[in-house]
Amino acid sequence: MFQEHYFRAKDGLKLYARSYGLKTGQGRSPIVCLPGLTRNSRDFHDLAVFLASPEGGAQAIVSLDYRGRGQSARDDDKSRYAIPVEAEDIVTACAHFGIDGATFIGTSRGGLILHHLAATAPALITRAILNDIGPVIELAGLLTIRDYLNSKDGPASWAAAPDYLRGLHGRDFPILTADDWRDMAEAIYRDQNGTPIADYDPAIAAQLLGLTGESVLTPLWPQFDAFSNIPMMVVRGEYSRLLSEATVQEMARRHSGLVTVTATGQGHAPLLHFDGLKQAIGDFLRG
Repeated sequence: MFQEHYFRAKDGLKLYARSYGLKTGQGRSPIVCLPGLTRNSRDFHDLAVFLASPEGGAQAIVSLDYRGRGQSARDDDKSRYAIPVEAEDIVTACAHFGIDGATFIGTSRGGLILHHLAATAPALITRAILNDIGPVIELAGLLTIRDYLNSKDGPASWAAAPDYLRGLHGRDFPILTADDWRDMAEAIYRDQNGTPIADYDPAIAAQLLGLTGESVLTPLWPQFDAFSNIPMMVVRGEYSRLLSEATVQEMARRHSGLVTVTATGQGHAPLLHFDGLKQAIGDFLRG
């Protein structure tokens, strides 16, 4: 269903990616999937399976684990868990796969990395899909993420993990079923002696501890404006606390061709494989 790949960053750190339907010399512009702050390539599995199918357009997909997440190695230098370094790793990944232009799907942190790439390596981006992220981040939503990522609590067992996640996020994701919460647990956690453990270096979440209610987040409008000639879609969760409707409206004003989609019944960040969303993404990619 997918192939696993390991390759080296410029500084020698071992990185991981999955590919779906990727063939040498295929010619079609592939899709590169970039996950959120502490998430990994597993988040995109169901969407990638659909997009790689004939119904989804037989697309070629590469889904990445950033350094310190999933099956990529943890970095001894914690300061290198930073957007410029992770953007450089993505450029390295594209070179590894022979990709000189791609559609990028960036969820949350992935979308922020895309803003960086739009300013530093614009030729690499042929199309962009931002999943619940934009040039302005709502501080209240980021503080919520700070708190739950740095909580000492966690599920005591795999059986308890879906209900634990529902307790954290259920208010923002009323559309999710019991199966969806179980799938989320399998994407977020890795197994450690029979216990689910968050699959990222804790130092990544710890970087948010410096945020307070008085913190000032610099908007990324200059970087967003670099997308002006790039076909773009933005998905916003109906209950998102990170991306406001006002920001999406300003994005649409600045980018006349922006396609906007609301993920009904979801918060931050939407699961993109749900019916309606995956078809909208497929239509955008074929268009």
